[in-house]
Amino acid sequence: MIRWLMAGFAVVSLMPVAEAADPPPLKREFRGVWVASVANIDWPSRPGLTAEQQKKELVAILDSCGELRLNAVIFQIRPMADALYESKLEPWSEYLTGTMGQSPGYDPLAFAVEEAHRRGLELHAWFNPYRARHSSAKSPIAKNHITQTRPDIAKPYGTHYWMNPTHPDVQAHCLAVIRDVVSRYDIDGIHIDDYFYPYKEKDAAGKIIPFPDDDTWEAYQKAGGRLSRDDWRRDAVNTFVQQMYTQTQKIKPWVKVGISPFGIWRPGHPEGIAGFDQFAELYADAKLWLNEGWCDYYTPQLYWPIAQEKQSFPKLLEWWRKQNTQKRHLWPGLYTSRVTGAEKGWKATEIRDQIALTRQMVEPPGVIHFSMKALVRNSGGIADELQKTYAEPALVPETPWLAEGKAPPAAPTLRRAGATLQVQATAGARFVVVQTLAGTDWKTRVVGLTADGAAAIPVPEGERVRVYVLDRTGRISEPVELK
Repeated sequence: MIRWLMAGFAVVSLMPVAEAADPPPLKREFRGVWVASVANIDWPSRPGLTAEQQKKELVAILDSCGELRLNAVIFQIRPMADALYESKLEPWSEYLTGTMGQSPGYDPLAFAVEEAHRRGLELHAWFNPYRARHSSAKSPIAKNHITQTRPDIAKPYGTHYWMNPTHPDVQAHCLAVIRDVVSRYDIDGIHIDDYFYPYKEKDAAGKIIPFPDDDTWEAYQKAGGRLSRDDWRRDAVNTFVQQMYTQTQKIKPWVKVGISPFGIWRPGHPEGIAGFDQFAELYADAKLWLNEGWCDYYTPQLYWPIAQEKQSFPKLLEWWRKQNTQKRHLWPGLYTSRVTGAEKGWKATEIRDQIALTRQMVEPPGVIHFSMKALVRNSGGIADELQKTYAEPALVPETPWLAEGKAPPAAPTLRRAGATLQVQATAGARFVVVQTLAGTDWKTRVVGLTADGAAAIPVPEGERVRVYVLDRTGRISEPVELK
């Protein structure tokens, strides 16, 4: 059972150890979950809630993450050229208040970062690069939205509006939005998903609607461009992905960049795999980005069951593993919301088995679950199953290439004040890892630090205590112990 101490920090019992031995090794595994705001999928539950109601819902989500021993939240902050944070570049999202451009009265991203870190959770900011308006949108479009200020680069496409990825002003704007968030918020990562060019839509007659980029294509041809139209589109997306990575590293080298493409690169790769061709349809050369190392973690959406031969989860995971020539983190996305408890849904054991396969095939292991709603509702018993699967806490794996040439974090200083342990970390620390021994039972927890690197942690007198700190790239200090 989980007991709670201080603002939702989970205390998890580990296996008993003989006598007063050293604590068990600290486990490393990325355990992420997407929290989607588009169409109010996960949060907030509906537009128009008060600020306090929104905060209460978000705190409940983060508490649930702690209960399930997850360690990272992928939080959608830009679903359609709008903002779930204070921005001078784009209007407030209608998914907050029901009206695009209307402030909710607080900054949800700043609140999410603070509350996630308090609970020992990483917070990654999730952007949709090119979607300008979603089909679920209902409110009038704000005057400062890109569809109003630049209708030449953000045009209707089927039931959506979409920015033109080949227009240099689109790339400049989207990169500026990402740089702004990286610069101003203490996030642990940025994240983009599988929407580059849109999934093709059809008109009333059932014909595919051509994407509206004739203007930039004609300009490219007049300038002497020699690429085919498909390659020209792919080249624009490739340029954006590369620039997103290099610009993020330049601002804050410790911020991880994650990409979550569609799970199949091209049909026939590997042999026997069939399905949607993102290379041809979305102009997304996802294999290239991984080959080049334009990310720190890669999350192909492997949204099929293990036994589905033409979209085999293990075959696809192994294929992506072989493409990982730069040795980035490979943490697949799981369709956890397919566990519904209904006859046509998946059993919770499917997700358990996919996690088990990932642990066997990938080092360091990790997955991201889509999405949080299923875990909060315990659909089909999925939360119960994850409680067993994630029986022990785990630290986010180290990302060593983001810390090359830098010394690991220094050990913290400790001071006991009765039943409270006072921890002081040096600059650059992100979390405190505390292991305590009462009798023969070790317990491990991850705790956030205040802005000045301090933490006050309840620890009963007489318990043996071992403390580490983690820096922003996941490196761990030498332990300090109180006996």
